[in-house]
Amino acid sequence: MSSLRHQRPLQNVSSSPNPSRFPQNYQPTNNFRTSTNLIILLTLLIIFGVLLPWIQVPEGLLMFNSNPNSKWRDYTLSDAAAMVAKNNTLIVCAVSEAYLPFLNNWLISIARQKQHEKVLVIAEDYVTLYKVNERWPGHAVLVPPALEAAAAHKFGSQGFFNFTARRPRHLLNILELGYTVMYNDVDMVWLADPFPYLQGEHDVYFMDDMAFVKPLNHSHSLPPPGKKGRPYICSCMIYMRPTNGAKLVMKKWIEELQAEPWSKAKKANDQPGFNWALMKTAGQVYLICYWTYLSLLPIFSSYNSVINILQTSVCTNFCL
Repeated sequence: MSSLRHQRPLQNVSSSPNPSRFPQNYQPTNNFRTSTNLIILLTLLIIFGVLLPWIQVPEGLLMFNSNPNSKWRDYTLSDAAAMVAKNNTLIVCAVSEAYLPFLNNWLISIARQKQHEKVLVIAEDYVTLYKVNERWPGHAVLVPPALEAAAAHKFGSQGFFNFTARRPRHLLNILELGYTVMYNDVDMVWLADPFPYLQGEHDVYFMDDMAFVKPLNHSHSLPPPGKKGRPYICSCMIYMRPTNGAKLVMKKWIEELQAEPWSKAKKANDQPGFNWALMKTAGQVYLICYWTYLSLLPIFSSYNSVINILQTSVCTNFCL
């Protein structure tokens, strides 16, 4: 009797199945649902990641592109030339951010001659690309790679060489696209429309950089070499038709710059290479014609001579 009195009562197995393994609030379906949801989520992410690049999504629908200027990163030289050219002709300059004030004055002077609609600005950095296209959509293009930051490089520096040495490649690309091109440095301005003076069917038109004045009817042959063994032709104004001769000059200019890169010992710039290219192709290029700089002062002038007049001008809609 005593042994029965101290015996522990039996638990009701049916009312509490294995209590040591399952708490009273355990719900066996929760883990199953969580695992299922994770599998579904991972499957959707994989499908989304694989298929999204192949799906044509309307622009702006997903709002991934928060920069309205980013479309200009994909804007090519071919696109820009086709949009801007008038009568198959482009007026081209190459500019970085530090030279935007020069660009303003140059554009004002061209607008006075009603020729600004065919201007294409080759931006050498993204700030310039965005700023010009924000005010004047489509009139600026960047040909990669972009140059480093927007500092004004001193003449003779490596930065200045890197900036100007890209010029013949830009011009060659435009010629290869089949366009006639007028190139200008932006530290000059137009005092008259130069196109009526571009007579004949020459390959390349350019300006002599010597100081003495010549009449307009002087010889248009390439001038003889100077003390450095080459002529002194200015690369600040170049007009070219898309001929094999003009392309040959640009290719030779590129070769000359590659053969004599910038160094601390010899601080090269792009203009001697242009003169060597003219000399070495003069017998192969059809009717190279040159202009004397000072005889064209009624048409072109340097920045310093007219800057005070232009600074008082009213900016047109593309001024930056």
